[in-house]
Amino acid sequence: MPKASTLFFTSPKQIEIKEVPLPTLKDDEVLVETICSAISAGTEMLVYRNQFPHLKEAHDSVSSDLNYPLAYGYACVGVVREIGSAVNSEWLNRNVFSFQSHTSHFITKTNSLFPIPNSLTPETACFFPNMETAVNLIQDGAPILGERVLVLGQGVVGLLTASLLSEFPLESLVVVDNYELRRKALNKIQDTSNKLRVVSISSDDLYKDMFGYAQSKFDLVYELTGSPTALNDAIALTLFDGRIVIGSWYGEKKSEINLGGSFHRSRIKLISSQVSTISPELSGRWDKARRHQVTWEALKRIKPEKWITHRFSLSDASKAYQLLDENPQETIQVLFTHGV
Repeated sequence: MPKASTLFFTSPKQIEIKEVPLPTLKDDEVLVETICSAISAGTEMLVYRNQFPHLKEAHDSVSSDLNYPLAYGYACVGVVREIGSAVNSEWLNRNVFSFQSHTSHFITKTNSLFPIPNSLTPETACFFPNMETAVNLIQDGAPILGERVLVLGQGVVGLLTASLLSEFPLESLVVVDNYELRRKALNKIQDTSNKLRVVSISSDDLYKDMFGYAQSKFDLVYELTGSPTALNDAIALTLFDGRIVIGSWYGEKKSEINLGGSFHRSRIKLISSQVSTISPELSGRWDKARRHQVTWEALKRIKPEKWITHRFSLSDASKAYQLLDENPQETIQVLFTHGV
């Protein structure tokens, strides 16, 4: 029986690559050989550090009822190597995306696979879940013509969100991250048609009047740092009746949030945004298939593979997670390559 090399989180900061037997291929299933898979530096580091909550109902199969040992991941790209007798032959040798953990091979049904457009490379397609998250964040925040927008956090989701925001006719877009590598990642984003000002600064500079933005505050703020303390910054920098979209998943991390100052009188709206579902306000017109199409088109425009900073083989996975844990300032997107 063929086996797959699969990454398991076995205890805090401990991982193991195990040889897992693959089941017999059924008539309605396919065998996928992985080309590459992306590490989520936010969610997966919560799993790595044992900071994830134990959710029995998380609205998605990926994050429900997590316990060690577990195979975790959701950004896998591969090629269909074998198909069952009932599967259309067009699937054979096709590049596909799957919300699958880090593994060399897996067997699944075609309804859990997403054919990758021919114009996209496998590495670009690895950004699909984070780009879908960014699309969801934009839809939940609903930017308005002429607004001042602030994005706290320039990890992959923050960069993708800021890239989409840069396409809007905003008055200004300010992005904040304490890591110089990530601040520089958006330097080339300028919309020449509407002359949007995109300013990338550190959190220390945020409260200085060097740009005049902190004094005027923001209509719309995205909190994408993964740190609950950043919510206090978001509240302090949001205008009367402004919106704060919280895209971070904090897991078990907690912090005191100041809701006793200007928050209440300022009628600030806190919006919880999570990609597993579509906002009820949109679900009458939008479904997952429509949002997925928007996501593929956004990947074609933005080409986020330029933000891949490191590539590791699965056998060196411990080094990848250690790098993200101890030296995140050196990374943007870390990828596993599987030698296909």
